Amino acid sequence: MKKIALIFLALFNLTFSAEVILRKELSYEKYTLDHFYKYKNVDREFQWKKIEDKISNIENFKKEYTKIGTLRNFRNSNGNPAQLENFLTSPERDKYGVRRHQGIPLYESLNKKPIRYGWDGSFVGILDEKEGFVKIKIESIEGEWWTPKKYVKQISNTPTDKLIFIDRKNQNIVTLQKNNSEWLIRSMNPATTGLDRLPHNYPTPLGTFVIQDKKPRMNYLKLGSSSQIAGFAPHATRFSGGGYIHGIPVELPRTSIIEYSPTLGSTPRSRMCVRNASSHAKYVYDWVKPLNTLLIVIE
Repeated sequence: MKKIALIFLALFNLTFSAEVILRKELSYEKYTLDHFYKYKNVDREFQWKKIEDKISNIENFKKEYTKIGTLRNFRNSNGNPAQLENFLTSPERDKYGVRRHQGIPLYESLNKKPIRYGWDGSFVGILDEKEGFVKIKIESIEGEWWTPKKYVKQISNTPTDKLIFIDRKNQNIVTLQKNNSEWLIRSMNPATTGLDRLPHNYPTPLGTFVIQDKKPRMNYLKLGSSSQIAGFAPHATRFSGGGYIHGIPVELPRTSIIEYSPTLGSTPRSRMCVRNASSHAKYVYDWVKPLNTLLIVIE
């Protein structure tokens, strides 16, 4: 069945809907994975139907909400969010795993405590403003929410022409670029996402995020330390809190960039970030537009 499907995909555009057309036209061609492939004895794939559905949802979302924005509280830069009535600890977080640190408090009504947190970097529609609060719809969370205005940055609702998809289940990454009515597949590569092992490792969060910023070199700390630098990751593109797409980590005292690791595409093992081959991380770094490019993490 998979061989038949693969032949079908090779002969025709990669499309499962009338709304979204995908076509393979790579602009980064190293380490490219097949549509279906194996990791050890596990069958893996690119989830094109899920990707197409998400693209359609995002395009409809941007039509429905003329004002759009992103949630922002990197390193609590906009203030430590209010505490929930019910929360988990070590670290303090809501029942969905969103940490209070760098989180955005979400309220059902203005006269009660927040009932959950939103991820820094989340993509939102802006509905209303009242008494220093903004009413928002988070693209990847059910319901409508109020949050203090200081946590919301409005961005231009211009057509999105670049998307990045991270697949936690299959440990891969896809970059897509709009070209007229088609979405061109620009790269199909192995990646390694965050490991769910608190308190130092966090899974890469699911959802739709706005690329926030980027830096040529992202220093990381030794586990358990608040100040001691252990090494750096090259070509880092930030999408949520301390979550970056980046190249292979380089542990000090080494200073030269490492191009590839055989652990890419295997199992989650980072601290929330998404590891790539360093040349692919640079491709993403050079290609994205902060506050315009969207990144979507799927399961």
